[in-house]
Amino acid sequence: MRATGIVRRIDDLGRIVIPKEIRKTMHIRESDPLEIFTERDGGIILKKYSPIGEMSPSAQQFADAVAASLPYTVCVCDQDSVIAAAGPNGKKLLGKILHPQAEDALHDRKQMILAKKDSGFFPLVSDFPEEFAEIAFSTIIAEGDAIGLVCLLSNEGNFTDQDLLTARIGASFLGKQMED
Repeated sequence: MRATGIVRRIDDLGRIVIPKEIRKTMHIRESDPLEIFTERDGGIILKKYSPIGEMSPSAQQFADAVAASLPYTVCVCDQDSVIAAAGPNGKKLLGKILHPQAEDALHDRKQMILAKKDSGFFPLVSDFPEEFAEIAFSTIIAEGDAIGLVCLLSNEGNFTDQDLLTARIGASFLGKQMED
């Protein structure tokens, strides 16, 4: 545990304000769910809750299965980062933080194909590997909430509507898994 040097008081309703600097660094937005853990020595730990993060073994199995059938890198993301990746260059993306525009696309529930050569292109992650020419992604929705993305990434830039459909099917499948 790192000390921040910030001290806050609890108000009469039991609330405490998490400083803006910490929220920004930890990618915590208004209405984001937080898990509360206690330590034996009296410490309290707040952790951003990722419902899809809890199913990362299943997400990894999904990514492995799709990548075994298609020549693409396959990623499953929660609201902040890549939690599962497979295929060529998959290891380069695992654990990377989503680019702010990718987070916005998730919250806007977008499903689209992005090509590097197009003006509306944005990278999936902040330090996006150069070899990817296109991204096809679909938002994972569970119980009405946008909780993640299924992404296909191509080195050659040849996505079709069928590839976007594959991402949609994957997003729908993982969303249903979360609801069960």
